[in-house]
Amino acid sequence: MKKIMVIGSMSIDLVVSASKRPEKGETILGDSFFTTPGGKGANQAVAAARLGEEVYLVGRIGDDDFGKEIYQNLQNNYVLVDGVEPVTQMPSGTAHIILAEQDNSIIFVPSANNEVTPEYVEKHLAHLNKGDIVLLQQEIPSETVEHVIDYCKENEITSILNPAPFREVSDNVIEKADYLTPNETESDGMFKGNMDEALAKYPNKLIVTLGDKGAVYHDGNKKVEVPGYKREVKDTTGAGDTFNGAFAVALQKEFNLEKALDFANLAASYSVTGMGAQGGMPKLSEIEGEWHV
Repeated sequence: MKKIMVIGSMSIDLVVSASKRPEKGETILGDSFFTTPGGKGANQAVAAARLGEEVYLVGRIGDDDFGKEIYQNLQNNYVLVDGVEPVTQMPSGTAHIILAEQDNSIIFVPSANNEVTPEYVEKHLAHLNKGDIVLLQQEIPSETVEHVIDYCKENEITSILNPAPFREVSDNVIEKADYLTPNETESDGMFKGNMDEALAKYPNKLIVTLGDKGAVYHDGNKKVEVPGYKREVKDTTGAGDTFNGAFAVALQKEFNLEKALDFANLAASYSVTGMGAQGGMPKLSEIEGEWHV
């Protein structure tokens, strides 16, 4: 079985829900508040672990109560944590999330996640074999993303870059990554709004996620739309992370690309039915038998 290694961020999410977002300078009454483990790296690792096998996470937490909570949650979800180490000089990462108007707004404070350096990940990359899968996001330093993509290319390891949150992605990373999974907004930022042109330029590589409408890619001959699944929405936080974790698992199971994206769409649709980034992430037994493809 191919290993999945997620290299990325971990945080505690501080989540407030309200009927609307406050305007500049405005104070409003909220409906609820809770905290829950999150961070795109941890979210994608948990999503993959609930659906697949042998999922490792490489990242940094603070030597604090939030860090202990993050670490325990990973273990509870059977994520392999050999690559998770505490940083003593800074706190764990936090994400500050507003749920309103059936969507979310997030401010992420990296803190210990900034210590996921090329030097730190190098010793963990050495445990990968040809054909294994590495999943990355952009809540860790850009030089680390670049280093990992280069390493994967040189060693025939499959790489997936989820370019979120959006920041400029180098041409080197775009060319060398095996899969790119931006949403529409991130795709517009990467390719100056020319999504169809970019899809055709990067067939079977660039996958643009469309929320509950599914995902789209180009197969070398035509654009392929893989439809999504409709669910009653409680919280959209973590839906994209569920998609990416599930996509990695689908590649682990050696599904073809269209079937892999259908599997990822289905898992992501379940994720919006629970509260918190990880609350609705499904187990494999919950979604088997419901694929379009």
